[in-house]
Amino acid sequence: IVNGFEIGEFRIVPSKILMSLLIFSLIIISTGWIKNQLETNWLPKTTIERGGREAVVTITGYVMFIIAALAALSVAGFDFGNIAIIAGALSVGIGFGLQNIVNNFVSGLILLFERPLREGDTIEVGVARAQIKKIGLRATTVQTFENANVIIPNADLISNQVTNWTLNTRQVRLSVPVGVAYGTDAALVGATLLSCAKDHETVLKSPAPQVLFLNLGDSSLDFELRVWVPDAD
Repeated sequence: IVNGFEIGEFRIVPSKILMSLLIFSLIIISTGWIKNQLETNWLPKTTIERGGREAVVTITGYVMFIIAALAALSVAGFDFGNIAIIAGALSVGIGFGLQNIVNNFVSGLILLFERPLREGDTIEVGVARAQIKKIGLRATTVQTFENANVIIPNADLISNQVTNWTLNTRQVRLSVPVGVAYGTDAALVGATLLSCAKDHETVLKSPAPQVLFLNLGDSSLDFELRVWVPDAD
C-alpha cells in the first residue's frame, strides 16, 4: 500500500492514489461552498450586474475543477512531462472528430466573457422565443414559453443571428393584434383598446399606449394595440 507495485514500466502506489482522491474530493467540496458564497453573499454586495456575477461563479467552478485535477495528479505522482504526449494525442482526436466539441467549448468561453447573452435573458432563435436558463461551456439550455427545455450548442448562438430582447433593458413593447367586423365604429375600437391598456396595472404610462389601424382584411378591420411593459417576464 505504501511502497506500491510495478506493472510494466509503471509504479502504482495505492496510498498516493487514495491521497490524491481525497484532495480532489476536498477541493471539489470547497468549490461548491465557494460558488454558493459568491452567488449568495459576496457578489451581490458588488456593483457587478447579474450576468457578470453568474459568469464569475461559472468560471470559478471550472478553474477550481482544473486546480483540483492538477493537485490530485501531482500527489498521485503523475509526470507532467507526459502532457506533451497527451496534447499530441488530443490534437489527433480533434482532427478526426472533436472539432464540434472544441468549437462549442470556445464559443462557451466567448459567451461567458463577452456576455452577449446572460442567464435570464429572453432571446429569439429562428422562430422560437425562449428564456435562457443555463449557459454551459458546451451548450446553453433555454426554456420556451410552452415550458419545453431546448439544448442549443454554443457555436450556433455565436455563428447565427440571435435576437436578445433584454440585453440592455428588460422593458419591452408588446403588440396585440385585434380584428373587428366590417361596419364597426373604428373610433370606438381605438378608444376601447386604449382604455383597456391604460387601466392595466403592468402597462407603462410612458411611452404611452398606441392603437394603429393596419389593414382592410379579408373579413375584418385589422387594428394593433402597442403597449410597453417594465419587464419581459
